[in-house]
Amino acid sequence: MEYNEIAHFSHPQHTLKFEHTEFPFKCDGCKEIGIGSRYRCAICDFDLHTHCALPSPAISHPFYPKCSFQFLPRPPGSTPRLCNACEKDVTGFVYHCNSCGFDLHPCCAKLPMMINDREVKLYLYRKVDAPCHKCGRKGRSWSYRSTCKKYNLHVACVREMVMESWYDIYVGRGKGRRLETRIPSLKNTLQTHHHKRKDKVEKCCEIAGLVVQFVISAVLGDPTPLIAGVIGSLMSRA
Repeated sequence: MEYNEIAHFSHPQHTLKFEHTEFPFKCDGCKEIGIGSRYRCAICDFDLHTHCALPSPAISHPFYPKCSFQFLPRPPGSTPRLCNACEKDVTGFVYHCNSCGFDLHPCCAKLPMMINDREVKLYLYRKVDAPCHKCGRKGRSWSYRSTCKKYNLHVACVREMVMESWYDIYVGRGKGRRLETRIPSLKNTLQTHHHKRKDKVEKCCEIAGLVVQFVISAVLGDPTPLIAGVIGSLMSRA
């Protein structure tokens, strides 16, 4: 459930108001990038993902059936910790399992198990036996993979693409490259699969772009068609 206005322990000075934004922001809770829905204090320029603003005290996850993850405002202990979903540093809000020592960013913990668009259906896997189209490696982190098995992207690689493209897409005013062109193996694989039939290659590259858009919107905390469309618009400017 979403509320128009909330009080939050991490920002006791003012209440936070719910809003949508088409411009990326850095969440002051988990310290990760976000887009779409957020809770914001405009006076202090303070932002929280919806998942960070309205966390569950404890969660379970189908990938770790024996774990119970507790919400913590900061990672436990003094040793640097990594998110088990995206393998990136945990520096703020986190879901932590005391018994196993696993950690999940709030947005990673809430990644949808399935992203269903009319063109393609993607499932979230803990591990897949096929290489990621971005890095070419297996394993590494959770992955989104299409039912047709043509598209496979690590959650970690998507986070890296967003970070690498931050300036190009959101500030660079068209001087950078489109995100899907940063994954050359996608286009090469599709061309091989379709024996270089131009019409099919173009259609599949269009779908590949949609795959990237939806996975990015999910990783940024708002896996909706609206935000995927915004991501696509931003991508086309770069």
